Amino acid sequence: MKIVLKDGSVKEYEEAKAIIDIAADISEGLARVACAGEVNGEVVDLRTIIDQDCELNILTANDPKGLAAYRHTASHILAEAVKRLYPEAKLAIGPSIDTGYYYDFEHEPFSREDLDKIEAEMKKIIKEGKPIERFTMPRAEAIQFMEEKGEPYKVELIQDLPENAIISFYSQGEFVDLCAGPHLMTTKPIKAFKLISSSGAYWRGSEKNKMLTRIYGTAFTKKEELAAYLVHLEDIKKRDHNKLGREMELFATVDVIGQGLPLLMPKGAKMIQTLQRWIEDEEERRGYVRTKTPLMAKRDLYIISDHWAHYKEGMFVLGDDEDENAEVFALRPMTCPFQYYVYKQSQKSYRDLPLRYGETSTLFRNEDSGEMHGLTRVRQFTISEGHLIVRPDQIEEEFKACVDLAKYCLTTLGLEEDVTYRMSKWDPNNTEKYMGTAEMWDEVQDMMRNILNHIGIDFTEAEGEAAFYGPKLDIQAKNVYGKEDTMITIQLDMFLAERFDMSFVDKDGEKKRPYIIHRTSMGCYERTLAWLIEKYAGKFPTWLCPEQVRILPISEKYHDYAREVYEQLRNNGILVTMDERSEKIGYKIRETRLDRVPYMLVVGQKEAEEGVVSVRSRFNGDEGQKPLQQFISEICEEIRTKEIKQINVEEEK
Repeated sequence: MKIVLKDGSVKEYEEAKAIIDIAADISEGLARVACAGEVNGEVVDLRTIIDQDCELNILTANDPKGLAAYRHTASHILAEAVKRLYPEAKLAIGPSIDTGYYYDFEHEPFSREDLDKIEAEMKKIIKEGKPIERFTMPRAEAIQFMEEKGEPYKVELIQDLPENAIISFYSQGEFVDLCAGPHLMTTKPIKAFKLISSSGAYWRGSEKNKMLTRIYGTAFTKKEELAAYLVHLEDIKKRDHNKLGREMELFATVDVIGQGLPLLMPKGAKMIQTLQRWIEDEEERRGYVRTKTPLMAKRDLYIISDHWAHYKEGMFVLGDDEDENAEVFALRPMTCPFQYYVYKQSQKSYRDLPLRYGETSTLFRNEDSGEMHGLTRVRQFTISEGHLIVRPDQIEEEFKACVDLAKYCLTTLGLEEDVTYRMSKWDPNNTEKYMGTAEMWDEVQDMMRNILNHIGIDFTEAEGEAAFYGPKLDIQAKNVYGKEDTMITIQLDMFLAERFDMSFVDKDGEKKRPYIIHRTSMGCYERTLAWLIEKYAGKFPTWLCPEQVRILPISEKYHDYAREVYEQLRNNGILVTMDERSEKIGYKIRETRLDRVPYMLVVGQKEAEEGVVSVRSRFNGDEGQKPLQQFISEICEEIRTKEIKQINVEEEK
């Protein structure tokens, strides 16, 4: 058989060989650092036997897929250590993730001292260097095997698999875990690792299930890499919007109000108001007309749209939905069905299209408790939602315009380099989740793919991520912990116009079905605020700051001049405050800096006599004295252009 390696070279063998043996044949050094194999594009275990021609890539920890296998093995070492120290703990799941790995246990929460103890046990296991072996069982035997070991979560996972499934396990000494792999050959190669934290996590992410205890960890092949990551982690903690946003009094959560229902504090509300006004103005400049539609509707509306069949579990239903005769309402999870009835209030001609409807919508989605986090995943949120009703010949131009608007928003916010583009497709193996036929889906997906290629966007494709009524362009971003969420969505829909009997009169006098483009300009404002907090560590561009200038009089006798400065700034639309406390000026300056206010204006005798202000900025430190009107002109221009200024001074400690 012929094995084509990544560099194009070919290895030929007369008989079947395990990937680890092929790696050793290439070089002993490669075999020592190999983590997994990739056969014809599929990541597999090093123990996998090759018995036919193929393309083979030996994966090391320098490759993300190899690093995932390395960290997956670290998660098994973690699980073994926990079982050694806490035999009563029950094993759940322990995958690798972008930042390392985690393992979920049924056990009381672990303290930092517990984690240190577990780390020490992990080091013992690594030092033992036991071989890791893979074996399989038929499903029924596997269930009995895990029942005998007293592992109910593993039993449940196996029971979810088909009856004819062959179940794989990995063992390292006496420890055995249910796992599909891949894993290293022994525990010994894990060189540098750290248990980061412990938190609660619902089994399978559902609040209906038991709360488990999750231990997060990370692992690298070099101690220097681990040390650098831990420094990076400290920076991440400082940027975490869920911590920093509360410290900055941008938002809060209250138990009696409910999970996923954040309170936007005055500063946070001001930032979102600034974003909304900007987006609404930009949409109107680009030809959008605004609507304002109800927050709820009868279930009849959602039955027509098919949300009742495909999305009911994600909706808040008001009333007894089991009673067919009852008048049941639901809070809206999206705006589209409402705007369709705006369209249907009069017969439209081909000359009326495209119609671009925009709305700043408050929406409600019944997210699982285990999925909610800060502002990025909530149950009530506000979004710049819009729907374009277009003729078939207008689809490409209007879709491109939606992408252009999204890119403009990202660029203005300084986020354009932080996103990736994903074309989300239907799952042809799970057709009951979707409307329409395979032919219709192929047509509309080909259409979207061609448009994206014409635009020149670098995108990936993801099967099974489409909406039930059409494919999507999802613009994705990651939070500071590496978790990816959708920031902006643009969707092509060739189904709902028919369900709502939407039409336009074409040139030939015949009624035709329009296409619909669902889109957001900036997506969920709460999530956007979270990303901005983390992107800028709270040091936002001046135009977004809820407090742009703070005036600091040196003493009470300069309050009158300080108030004159305050009034002139406020009259020019600048968000300004004045600190009239009798604290020392050095204390006021330090506090203003800690509050992340971009500009402070110090005023004393000289400033009052000459009509100037002493400017200290986040960007350049002490900028000296400036005529008040010059400062006003400069900051107004900075706000008008939405400039993202470079910070040129080191942060004072």
